[in-house]
Amino acid sequence: MKADDGAETGGERSRDGDPTAIREQPALTTSTGAIWLIVGGLFAAISLGVLIPMSTLPNGTVAVVAAIVVALLYVAMLVAQFAMAPGRRRLGAQATAMLLMAAVALGAVLFVAAGAATVTAA
Repeated sequence: MKADDGAETGGERSRDGDPTAIREQPALTTSTGAIWLIVGGLFAAISLGVLIPMSTLPNGTVAVVAAIVVALLYVAMLVAQFAMAPGRRRLGAQATAMLLMAAVALGAVLFVAAGAATVTAA
């Protein structure tokens, strides 16, 4: 038997052709990228809706900078959609921008909230 059918590898399938692997999902292989723009736009709007009011708190400058970075990352998603050839590279760039948006927004919210909590506790 072949090693890629799982019989000789203890039931494990090889990495090639595994339709359940994350890198083989349609959103990263055959999508037009529109879903990344829609979800990214919603996420950016929600992030900005949280970060902009946080600018009035102590350490609010961090929230402002994060809001600018989130907006720029969404612009990067738009640029990738129209400037890159369709395929995995473009979808990967959009997915990466989306993950970075989430990391930046979460990091800023936690940082500003922690700063506000220490100021109120003192």
